[in-house]
Amino acid sequence: MQHDLARVRAPEFPEGREWLNTDRPLRLADLKGRIVLLDFWTYC
Repeated sequence: MQHDLARVRAPEFPEGREWLNTDRPLRLADLKGRIVLLDFWTYC
């Protein structure tokens, strides 16, 4: 059985965001081929 799943490219990260432990903003091209874990949290 063959699955016809459409490939959808993830949107680029918004500009002007703050990133922890980086010296520059992240781009999707920087993460290509890597396993990435994103942890979203707030200061509440």
